[in-house]
Amino acid sequence: MPRGQKSKHSTREKRRQSRGDSQSHRKVQAPVAMEESPTSCSPVLEGNTQSSSATESTSTSQEAWGAPSTTITSSDISGTRSDEGENSQDEEHLCFPESTDILTMKLSLLEQFLLYKYKMKQPITKEDLLKIIGQNYKDQYPEILKKASERIEVVFAVDLKEVDSTRQSYDLVSKVKLPNNGRVRAGRGLPKTGLLMTVLGVIFMKGNCATEEDIWKFLGMMRVFAGRKHFIYGEPKKLITKDLVRLKYLEYRQVLNSDPPRYEFLWGLKDQAETSKMKVLEFLAKVNDTVPNAFSSRYEEALRDEEARARARPTVRLGATPIASVHYRGTCSNFSHPY
Repeated sequence: MPRGQKSKHSTREKRRQSRGDSQSHRKVQAPVAMEESPTSCSPVLEGNTQSSSATESTSTSQEAWGAPSTTITSSDISGTRSDEGENSQDEEHLCFPESTDILTMKLSLLEQFLLYKYKMKQPITKEDLLKIIGQNYKDQYPEILKKASERIEVVFAVDLKEVDSTRQSYDLVSKVKLPNNGRVRAGRGLPKTGLLMTVLGVIFMKGNCATEEDIWKFLGMMRVFAGRKHFIYGEPKKLITKDLVRLKYLEYRQVLNSDPPRYEFLWGLKDQAETSKMKVLEFLAKVNDTVPNAFSSRYEEALRDEEARARARPTVRLGATPIASVHYRGTCSNFSHPY
């Protein structure tokens, strides 16, 4: 082959190899990037009906945390979130999403700021919030703050509440009275309430008793895996089967006569006093951007539970045995839990 043709042939060959290497590199890197991205923190439960805006709303909230959106139907639950270090450096990976919409960017900045203040146990003042939003958007402050607090609520199950009207200061308050305002253990960190409310929701949707397989199947859909450290929850199996059980928010026990041993979850004794079926259903509905009665059968059960609580409240006497202290034994298939 003449030298000129050889040179052209060699050049074309190098270009093909370069393109091949580039494509191969992208194919290898893509799964790694997916694996390393922060995982989703909130499940999306779908009742009997759901609008497209619900999916878009939840997707936006999850994408703000760098997480893929996931829609889970009630049938998934009737059949089924990931790990945390208390002071983990992984929490610093919370990053600002790119956006061409300035108001969306302001909203995301405000979310990040609120969570940073919560994590560092620092007061949240209106003055600081206005600095984040900027004077040009002062008129939109109430709307931006409302949206930011709602998005944080559906991920972390905490409410933004004013704690000092004089100083106009706020705090993120856990929906249940977990120690350290939702952190479970002393120290800085992000709230674990969202994971607890999710697990309670799965238990409720499964008929008030869920097998361990049901729980992990559901959490796996949200990229929450036993043994894998999560940037919010640490090691989730320890949090769920040890910490929340020790604090009596969950009951974790072996299925009767199971061999090899299998385990199941029920609501713990603390849940009777600190939350209710209706509150958990309302949380699930808010996550899904729907209404509680969209889960028709569970809504009726939650209403009956509210009525029973209302009747029982005046009859509780000092020294009487609280309803929450009564224990029942059985399996998921034949067990009717009082909660």
